[in-house]
Amino acid sequence: MQELGASAKTTNKQRYFVHAAHSDAAGGFPPYLDVCVAGGIGGSLADFMMHSVDTVKTRLQGQAQHRPMKYHNMLQSYRLIWKEEGILRGLYAGVTPAMLGSIPGTTLYFGTYEFTKRTLTANAVPEFIAHLCAGSFGDLAASFIYVPSEVLKTRMQLQGRYNNPHFISGYNYRNTWHATKIIVKYDGIGALFHGFRATLVRDVPYSALQFAFYEQFKKLAKHTLIEPGEQLPVAADLLTGSLAGAIAGAITTPLDVIKTLLQTQIKKKRPNSSSELHVSASVPSSSIATSPAQSQAPAQPKHYSSIIEGLVWNYKHQGVGGLFRGIGPRVFWTSLQSAVMFVIYEQVLHLEERLRETGEWPPSQAIARLA
Repeated sequence: MQELGASAKTTNKQRYFVHAAHSDAAGGFPPYLDVCVAGGIGGSLADFMMHSVDTVKTRLQGQAQHRPMKYHNMLQSYRLIWKEEGILRGLYAGVTPAMLGSIPGTTLYFGTYEFTKRTLTANAVPEFIAHLCAGSFGDLAASFIYVPSEVLKTRMQLQGRYNNPHFISGYNYRNTWHATKIIVKYDGIGALFHGFRATLVRDVPYSALQFAFYEQFKKLAKHTLIEPGEQLPVAADLLTGSLAGAIAGAITTPLDVIKTLLQTQIKKKRPNSSSELHVSASVPSSSIATSPAQSQAPAQPKHYSSIIEGLVWNYKHQGVGGLFRGIGPRVFWTSLQSAVMFVIYEQVLHLEERLRETGEWPPSQAIARLA
């Protein structure tokens, strides 16, 4: 009897591990490989598609040196940048570092998120709390990849095209590699993590809220729109993802404003300052002096030493509007980016599930099948 019991236990274990290769036995979760691949594809494609809106938001928030303000709202900014600088070198400035950070960053993010969510829910942590924590830990894990790319992306977005005569930023980079070399040479490698704390202060709560809202909205949609076991329609994924991104984006806008200012501010002037070298490292002074925007006398922007100082100073001098500068394009961006990301994520997961049933996924299984 003992032998039969041991044999039964062994068989049950084997069945469990075979089933776990396709789906988590307890909660019907997809395999981690599928989650990471779907998350990387969904996140990076959404970031790429919405990059021009992010550029507009960054210009609106980072135009401290322009007096009077050059950009006033999302539509006017979009049209002006398109007209003066074009799409590739204007609206899509900084897209290369953005993608270099987005692809591995979102892949790691989704993997960490799923692991944390499953671990916490398996230990009886309430769902909403588990989703908040999973979103936070996912963002923390990915931050070491995406923060340097965010610094490069943001500076190149503010710069626009090389030696831009239409916008004052204090930066002049030929391309991503040139920007990296100049920043590391004159400011040190730590400059690639400028605004690291501010980025975490913005992105950790944003990611936590975005995924927590999405999970709750998706759960509500499943209860009201479909029968158990059915797949949510694409329109429902779009709506739930859009609402989650919009609400989270609006709440965290003040933190996004300060993050942009901290990452792009020029250091206080000193002899042989790196801010001057950033401008002059590869551009003749004559070309800078004769440009229309650069010929203005720029106001000395406020130099922030901390996140709290930035929030307080902006509120005192610019009111609530200063804290929520760029909220229109930010909410538009977070809403659409979140909708596109979650739709692609869910559709790729469904595709991977169907391919697993036919033995065509993962690649190793498909290769073994062909052999």
